[in-house]
Amino acid sequence: MLRRQIENKRKQLCALPLGDIIVKFLNHLSIEAGLSPNTELAYARDLLNFANYCNDCGAQKISDLEPKILYEYSHTLNMQNKVETSIRRAMVAIKMLLKFSLYEGLLTTDLTPYIETPKQWQRVPTTYNKIHIEKLLNEPNQDDAFFLRDRAILEVLYATGMRVSEIANLEIQNINSKIGYLKCFGKGNKERIIPLGKIALKAIANYLENERASLETKESKDTLFLSRTGRAFDRTNIWRVVKKYAIRAGLGDKLTVHSLRHSFATHLLSGGADLRSVQEMLGHADITTTQIYTHVDQERLRKIHKEFHPRS
Repeated sequence: MLRRQIENKRKQLCALPLGDIIVKFLNHLSIEAGLSPNTELAYARDLLNFANYCNDCGAQKISDLEPKILYEYSHTLNMQNKVETSIRRAMVAIKMLLKFSLYEGLLTTDLTPYIETPKQWQRVPTTYNKIHIEKLLNEPNQDDAFFLRDRAILEVLYATGMRVSEIANLEIQNINSKIGYLKCFGKGNKERIIPLGKIALKAIANYLENERASLETKESKDTLFLSRTGRAFDRTNIWRVVKKYAIRAGLGDKLTVHSLRHSFATHLLSGGADLRSVQEMLGHADITTTQIYTHVDQERLRKIHKEFHPRS
């Protein structure tokens, strides 16, 4: 599905004057830089919009670009009331395209200093306390079709803090039940090893022994989590599973896969885990991304202050 969407964007790009260099750039990102299909699709959309804008401005080649076009395009995105993160991603994609064009010798002047990207605010992520998470994890029961699979998905999400695309791509061989670890392939296809607790391992074992065989088909291959038709359980279905049980547990429809990832990190840090270890488990390239979780556990800080400060 994703690959079909990407190819559709590529075809649309090929019909535009700047399309050839953009497609070449996307190939570079996909093959040499190991960009994930989700990010590649986002960049293809952003650069297709940019190519259409350049075409309307009369820029037929990448060398026709000038600072004025870049300034005005950034202003256009702001006028369209796009969210800050979307504008930022679009401008980053354009900046990378310009750097690539400079490297390829299609530009003689570095235009990247003229790219304005909005400063991204650090938002404190929404997390849920341990009691709420426990309610969610205990929600799947025998009245639910494929409840062993659903329970295993929820347990693995909370036990590892994995992204939705990462858990969708998990294979049986990625699980090492003897030593309690799983192998995960994250952004840029980077491999990392994440510990698995006893409860998550038991949930996976129950699913493998008592349910997965009934879902398996010739097309299933080694994918760990399968849909009722035997296909890989994709990102959308995983989101639906989390939302379904969150609503049923009385936690509302705001609890998502990301909420479990945020809660995983916050609970580890509040329990005394060091920041570097949490960074490695989350697969963050930069530790400053992980540091946002140090600001989340305010209740714990208040308790410490109350307990130890002489005038609290």
